[in-house]
Amino acid sequence: MSRSRKQTLTVAALFVALTVAMTWPQVLVLGSQAREHQDVYFNMWRIGWIAHALATAPTRLFDGNIFYPEPRTLTYSDAMVVEGLFGAPLLWVGVPRVLVHNVLLLSPIVASAVGVFVLTRHLTGSGAPGVLAGIIFAFAPYRFEHYMHMELQWTVWMPWAFWALHRTLESGSWRFGVGTGAFVALQMLSSIYYGVFLATLLPIVAILLMIAQGRSRLWPSVRALAPGALLAGVLCIVYAQPYLATKQETGGRSEQELVTFAARPSSYLVATPDNVLWGRAFAGRGRLERRLFPGLTAIMLALVGLLLRPPPAAALAYFVALTVGFDMSLGLSGQTYGFLYDYVPIYHGLRALARLGIFVVFFLAILAAYGTSAAVANVPSRWRRVLPVLLCVMLLLEYRVKPLPFVPYPNAPPPLSSWLAEQPRGVVAELPLRGEPLPGADPEYAYLSTFHWQPMVNGYSGFYPQSYLDRRHALSSFPDDVALMRLRQDNVRYVVVHLREFTTEEGLEVLETLRERYGLPELGRLFDGRGEAAVFRLR
Repeated sequence: MSRSRKQTLTVAALFVALTVAMTWPQVLVLGSQAREHQDVYFNMWRIGWIAHALATAPTRLFDGNIFYPEPRTLTYSDAMVVEGLFGAPLLWVGVPRVLVHNVLLLSPIVASAVGVFVLTRHLTGSGAPGVLAGIIFAFAPYRFEHYMHMELQWTVWMPWAFWALHRTLESGSWRFGVGTGAFVALQMLSSIYYGVFLATLLPIVAILLMIAQGRSRLWPSVRALAPGALLAGVLCIVYAQPYLATKQETGGRSEQELVTFAARPSSYLVATPDNVLWGRAFAGRGRLERRLFPGLTAIMLALVGLLLRPPPAAALAYFVALTVGFDMSLGLSGQTYGFLYDYVPIYHGLRALARLGIFVVFFLAILAAYGTSAAVANVPSRWRRVLPVLLCVMLLLEYRVKPLPFVPYPNAPPPLSSWLAEQPRGVVAELPLRGEPLPGADPEYAYLSTFHWQPMVNGYSGFYPQSYLDRRHALSSFPDDVALMRLRQDNVRYVVVHLREFTTEEGLEVLETLRERYGLPELGRLFDGRGEAAVFRLR
């Protein structure tokens, strides 16, 4: 085994240990608990659906069992196809679902750090700056802001795409060009947001690097990159088709959403509330999606990389990309995004432009690696081993968060889900389904449907179809004539009434109304995981 591979494996082990420490006590409850958030249910539903569809009906991969009778319900949010492909074999052999979820949540943090290490080691010629860059990319406050969003932890392919880009331009080899395109496509299939952002920002770096190489290298570089660009384009276009079909029916994001979920310049000065060093100072400032502080140490090191000595062309290219990424994250308040929104249709479906903050962190990590390399070169020799260690310790202290709170999630079906799995196929309505507030208990119901896979009118995603919103309105007064008519229009067969959602008196009245007034046969009462539920058959 080569020395570089041994070093990479050692660094990978280091980042496993650091991830365990920085997400403590997640490792103690890896198979049973996760962050308390409805998106954890949604993560497990998406992974479970992909495993189920691949095993039963691969051609209907995007037709999830939620929001019946709508088609392509997996496209209402990021499908997480790559995550699902990694998770499917684990689910098929019976690995606990919560364990699969947590492994797929934490492993991309480690893999992303290792990828940045390999990239920056290649750029700086030294491993120590790469470790520091990996810490920035893996543990900046952005990671903990989105700890419950699995697809936003999957930054795995970003550093490898840029590594392959550099190797392509240096060697002129089309094989590295194909690798560049493959990594872009993998990023798109892992996280659509990041895939679109990567496909926008990587060409900027590529063009600047090719200009720096000179005119004589321009055509060989273009020729080497062309197969990869073609590969990425074909795969992404194919993947986009079901999303485009959904967009034609649902429309794009409103300007109000774009403003709400875009960054402000001040967002890059706000850390997460659970950050030990900076959290108290920022308490009450910022909001979800707008806490993007990359850390003071990272900023200072990036400035050193740009100012301490004449920076190489690659550092300047990454600085330009950082500037563009920052401006894009401001949405319609910036200079760049308005053009993309007007002329690039895929940007119509992106709501949270503040998620470009991870690219700002990524480019900052690369510049900080250059800064570390420059700083080490300018200190006495006896400090050259000590300085990188001290800087890494400073970063870890700056990024440390309070012990994360976790809650249990079910790995096994409650009796209600087991019973539904044994029944003839039929549409399920989990009630009450009130008009407000969204999403209610629907994320949990969607996850529990992975134990029976009956189609259901309930659902949870990044987008709600109009039919679902109309249904919630019609069922807000359940049980009455309007609600029962709507359930019949939706071809509902199993009406599940979760009695814990009512007072004792209200629950008895609902059951009596369904039996006596509407003549619905009660099929049984079963434990739903939190309380008793009564199941009726709608004739």
